[in-house]
Formats: sequence, C-alpha cells, structure tokens
Amino acid sequence: SSNKVCMNPSMLYGIGLIAIPVLLSLTLHEYGHARAAMAFGDNTARLMGRVTLNPLAHLDLIGTLCLLFGPFGWAKPVPINPNNLHPRRLGQIVVSLAGVAMNLLLLLISAGLINIMAVLRVEVDPDPQSGASPIGIIVFMLSFTMIINVALIAFNLIPLFPLDGHHVVRELLPWHKRQGFMEFQLRYGRVLLLVLILLPWLSEAVLKMPMINPIRLFLNGVIRPCISALLGTRAEVLFDSAFEHYRPYRLW
Repeated sequence: SSNKVCMNPSMLYGIGLIAIPVLLSLTLHEYGHARAAMAFGDNTARLMGRVTLNPLAHLDLIGTLCLLFGPFGWAKPVPINPNNLHPRRLGQIVVSLAGVAMNLLLLLISAGLINIMAVLRVEVDPDPQSGASPIGIIVFMLSFTMIINVALIAFNLIPLFPLDGHHVVRELLPWHKRQGFMEFQLRYGRVLLLVLILLPWLSEAVLKMPMINPIRLFLNGVIRPCISALLGTRAEVLFDSAFEHYRPYRLW
C-alpha cells in the first residue's frame, strides 16, 4: 500500500478524499470566530471580509498543505479588536470558543449522519481491491470529518499562545495575574508549542531516535474515546470499515 501512496493518481485521490473535510472544518472554525466577534460589536473581521463561508478568505496556504499531508495545520487567524467587544471579558471568551463550537457542531452532525447510515444498514465494501463507491466515499469523509474536528477542538483548547485556549484562560484569571500570564505566553507559548510538535518528529526523521510525542498521545487519548462515545456499535463498525477501506490512499 505504501507504493500506492507514492503514485500520483493515488496521492491526488487521497488529497481529494480529505480536502472537503479539511476545508470545511477550517473555514467553519474561522467563520465562528468572525461571526461571534461581530455579534459582540467588533466589525474588524467583517471589514476584512472574514464573516464568510468562502474558504479562500480563511485558508493559509502552508497551513492547509500541512493539514492535507500531515496531522497538523492552521488557517489565517481572524483579526479581532478586544476594545470593541461589549462586554469585553465575556466577548473574548465567547469569540475564543466560537471556533471550537463550530467544530463541535460539525462533529455532531457527522456522527449523527453515520449513526443514521448504520441504522439504514449501509455498508462499505471491506475488500480493499474493489473500487470506490459513492456511499463509501461519503462514509469516509464523514469519518474523517469526525476525526479532524475532535482534533481541532482538543488542540485549540491547549492553553498556549496562539491557540484559542490561552485567551480563555487569560480571561478567567484575576486581573493581577493576567499580565504575567500574557508575558509568559508571548515569550514562550509559541516556542513550547513548536517544541511539542516538532521535536518528536525531528528526533524520528533526522536522528532516527523514536521519542514520545505528547501531542500525539494527547490527541489519541481524546479522539478515539470521543468517537466511540458518539457512535453506536454498528456505526463504529461502519466508521472503522470506511477507514480501513481507504487506508491505501490516506496521506497520514
């Protein structure tokens, strides 16, 4: 199957399978931030054309490519002026959580559709040699949408700059603790995040030394339990069969 992935047609097919879930998930996340900011009185995002469901307004080219070819990526941050938010503190919290709220909505819709398909006894052909069927592609895309949205929710709630979680923690802290918290975040947050993501990868790829990957452990500890909680027994079998069927084409 590794040879298949290296072939151009298979790679293009693999990109096609995950492109819609990736674009939809990132676009809705950023739209959520922009729409919530507008609701609390800040029109900065609206004036920059970010209160839209057009993916081109939100996607960062490098961040999107990273998410297509590996389990890490990002979109363009939505510009927000906290001084325009009323009430400011609640506004900051809601705006910060609005992105993951959209991911949660997409996650629940995808899980609901897979459960409905399972009740209707939809099946994905378990034979990897058989060609793709429209229903198989739909089930896989819904399954992948579940995975990517659980990952986006969990990852964005990590309280490190520039992730959404650090905004929420800052607003929940007493006033006298916030400045020190933000000084630490602006100085070390991005560095810590890059170390957590890149160090295990560099250790394996460059030094050929396997290393515990805390982000992967964290996500794996969250993703599967969440998926199992949202899917019935038959729906989970459908989820797994779709994922297994398209394994030769998956890029990560």
